[in-house]
Amino acid sequence: MIVSAPWYGWSSIWLLPFAAAAAMAIAWLLGVRRERFYGLMSVLSILASAVVSTFALYYVLALHETIDAVSRWNWVSIDVVGSAPLTIGVGSYLDGLGAIMAVIVSWLSFLIAVYSLEYMKGDWGVQRYFFFITFFVGSMLLLVTAENLVLMFIGWEGTGLASYALIGHWYTDEEDKWVGVPGRKALGLPMYFEPSNSGVRALMFTRLGDVGFLVGISALFLVAHTFSIPGLAASAGTWMGYLANKDVLAAVLFIFTLGALAKSAQFPFHEWLVTAMTGPTPVSALIHAATMVKAGVYFVLRFAPIFFVGAIAAGLAAEAQSQVYFGIVAALAALTAFMMATMAVVNNEFKLILAYSTASQLGYMILAAAAGGLLVTQGQAALAAMDQGVFAGLAQLMSHAVFKASLFLIAGWALHAAESRFIDDMGDYAKYMKATAVAMWLSGLSLAAIPPLSGFFSKELVLESVAQTGYAALYLVAVVTAFFTAAYVTRLTIRVFHVPAYHGHAHEGEHGPHEAPPLMLIPYAVLALGALLLGVFWPIVGSYLARGVRETISVLTTPVFMPSIDLTTIAITSLLAVDMLLVVAAYLRRIDFMSAVRSSRLLSGIHSFLFDRWYLNSIIYYAFVYSFIGLSWVLHAVDHGIDVFYHGVLPSFAGWSSALLRRTFRGRTDYTIAMYMSFIGALTVVVLVVWGVL
Repeated sequence: MIVSAPWYGWSSIWLLPFAAAAAMAIAWLLGVRRERFYGLMSVLSILASAVVSTFALYYVLALHETIDAVSRWNWVSIDVVGSAPLTIGVGSYLDGLGAIMAVIVSWLSFLIAVYSLEYMKGDWGVQRYFFFITFFVGSMLLLVTAENLVLMFIGWEGTGLASYALIGHWYTDEEDKWVGVPGRKALGLPMYFEPSNSGVRALMFTRLGDVGFLVGISALFLVAHTFSIPGLAASAGTWMGYLANKDVLAAVLFIFTLGALAKSAQFPFHEWLVTAMTGPTPVSALIHAATMVKAGVYFVLRFAPIFFVGAIAAGLAAEAQSQVYFGIVAALAALTAFMMATMAVVNNEFKLILAYSTASQLGYMILAAAAGGLLVTQGQAALAAMDQGVFAGLAQLMSHAVFKASLFLIAGWALHAAESRFIDDMGDYAKYMKATAVAMWLSGLSLAAIPPLSGFFSKELVLESVAQTGYAALYLVAVVTAFFTAAYVTRLTIRVFHVPAYHGHAHEGEHGPHEAPPLMLIPYAVLALGALLLGVFWPIVGSYLARGVRETISVLTTPVFMPSIDLTTIAITSLLAVDMLLVVAAYLRRIDFMSAVRSSRLLSGIHSFLFDRWYLNSIIYYAFVYSFIGLSWVLHAVDHGIDVFYHGVLPSFAGWSSALLRRTFRGRTDYTIAMYMSFIGALTVVVLVVWGVL
């Protein structure tokens, strides 16, 4: 049942953070500079949004009501040929998926904002930081609760703007705020990046995808005559059938999805997320682990069910072209998941390892949702399996948001304790930070998919969704990625918390490592405990999550929320545990991996290939940046040549010709001059005709 409500009521979910951000901007203009004011405004507004989101989730899941709180006044009015004017309202539309996403975004943002009160204390840009954090949360909540594509795109671009400002927060570019090893190059190009550079990279990479998103929005409006997401779902069979008959359905859907692939850092857009680690650590936790990068996953989860049902309703041509589209998305997601996991295994920066992990896990989520689309040619019979993929992607999204936010917040304190971003400068932290070490293990084991933590259940659901497609290559990549994931998170945890630092300072004394202050410790401890409790109570949590998917647009079946515990599951989980134990044993025995790498040309080459991100950053720069710079030089030279020709050569030639003619015809009769001119004109015509023929 759809429940109507005043648009400004439920829309306080996203209005409250925007109002707080506006109040901060006004306060700044009025000369208010007190750090506490900006921090409390941010925390309290996000908390209020979280409370309203929780009530909305209750309405949707417990009362089975979809909240339609969208105004119908003409915020935008578009004349559509052959029909009534199209009006676009402002407000919120909360079905199962929207309500769940709003709760995840708001509560995680609240905990991260609380952490920021202590982490950012005394920072020279703290007021600007809290303004953009709050503006970002408002934009993200608008994005996930939008009823139409126009509002969704506004929230989408708002998150991009805030991300640019927060990644480049320390725009003075001190070296300790960089990402990458100073001085290191790959294929002759630097592999270290400053905050200001990283902010621009994030803006450029995501904007490229957003152009596709905007083109896709326009294309769908032209064929469906609506921006409404429920409207697109209701008429999906019609407009998908029309596009399929034109043989452009797969192309239009893929262009429409480019924004999601860029936002969620999927190949070839992944490079922005890696260098985004120049921002403050809470920014990494909020934008690049828990929320913004999930916008692309949310996009796929939102529209995949619409594409499933629409393709089946439209007929065989639409099914075949939709399968091509889902195949491309699934392949890119699988490649990203594997590729980024291999990079994480060899890296030695705490936050950068987590960044690689984030992009890899995002690939897992998108792979699960897209895998269902590979079955679309089987029609209604496979619809339950398609919906199962959407559920698996959502389960992985929720699980990952909790444990990865915890890991990033732990990283913030570890970097502060070591005064370095490199894990070789950290060590034995479990002796001094017992609560932090426990939180690290809980979050890390969830990432490694060890039962009974939440990551185990969501990972198994993803693998089952991929397995049911019958594409062995995709399943194999997903399984191998799980082993890399277990290896790098174990290496990270053991290296930082249980073996001595390689290059660090002595840990003794007043300024040595110690437990984080309560405002920082409590948020990541709560999140780590949440990763455990979500797993322990998965039969309950999974049931509500499955109901949320059932209450989502176009999903017609209730997914199975408990993965099958069969011999394959037991074998994979046992081997993951062995994988982790081998890494633990290797580090506790102080095996010098780098000596072995340096002594072998093959191992050294593989290490450099992985450490330098498969050389993709350099390839992108050579292929797109420097090639266009060279092209611009050529075009500039051509433009300069044309300018010289028109403003230099031609006037000079005209002046010389005029003088020559005056000397030639001086004293001649009019008849003679006419003969000369006729000859020249005829010769010109002949030249032009011959030139045209050739």
